[in-house]
Amino acid sequence: MARDRSQSEDYTGPLRRLLVSFLVLCLIGLFLVWRIDSPRVERFRAQVIDRVMPGFEWAMVPVTATVNLMRDFQSYQAIYEQNQELRRELQQMKSWKEAALQLEQENARLLDLNNVRLDPRLTFVTGVVLADSGSPFRQSVLLNVGERDGIVDGWATMDGIGLVGRISGVGDSTSRVILLTDTSSRIPATIQPSGQRALIVGDNSAAPPVDFLEDPDQVRPGDRIVTSGDGEVFPPGLLIGQVAKDPGGRLRARLSADYERLEFLRVLRDHGSQKVNNPSALIAPEELPGQTLPPADQATQPATERESDG
Repeated sequence: MARDRSQSEDYTGPLRRLLVSFLVLCLIGLFLVWRIDSPRVERFRAQVIDRVMPGFEWAMVPVTATVNLMRDFQSYQAIYEQNQELRRELQQMKSWKEAALQLEQENARLLDLNNVRLDPRLTFVTGVVLADSGSPFRQSVLLNVGERDGIVDGWATMDGIGLVGRISGVGDSTSRVILLTDTSSRIPATIQPSGQRALIVGDNSAAPPVDFLEDPDQVRPGDRIVTSGDGEVFPPGLLIGQVAKDPGGRLRARLSADYERLEFLRVLRDHGSQKVNNPSALIAPEELPGQTLPPADQATQPATERESDG
């Protein structure tokens, strides 16, 4: 029995080495054949693939199922993360909704206590921005509303959030809006909460400077800028933007209106604005019927008017 076991071990070792050597030679030959660039070898490779590959479909089924399972797991993980993000956003939206409801109730109580009546004259006409007719020296846009819609020169325009500019030039069906960034724009404003009066002066930049401040020390970056209503150029209380400071230390207005996407503008109907028909009335009061001018004024009165009076 011991002799038979030793004989079997003597045969097993050489046979194993022979099989490994044969397998290595076959693999080397297959590699060399597969690397030969010849039409005959290419046809041989195609025939081998056509005969062998259909029989390996059953072997690829577990691999395909494993790959699909991994993809499904990754997709499930992404969906789970998106679901968690949506849950957090929903919770945040609920808190915002609650805060908005509280502010709405507080505003209603304050309006009731103060017996505030909102101005019904500040209605608006919404127009579509047809074109940007601006240039390096002129900042303006065109709207598709004009005289037929009741648009009047000087009315304020907003994009729904902040002040954009004023109407300057009205046609039958179009009107031109001079933007706050234009060099000809001068907007009387109030800085909140300090109540400082200032002018927002356009300089063809995205952030016009804040000039003519009464006390700049009381103004801080982040303060709100609203129209003051001085000169009855604009209705008071329209949001312009926030105070910012440039690298040079100059105060500028970070505009609330989105000038990059001006698609629709609201033209505010301000029927309460005083219209100046006689510019001299801004300096001296009009002469009433039967009232004589002082001698100094008579001396400065034009000769044509004195002759007509004579």
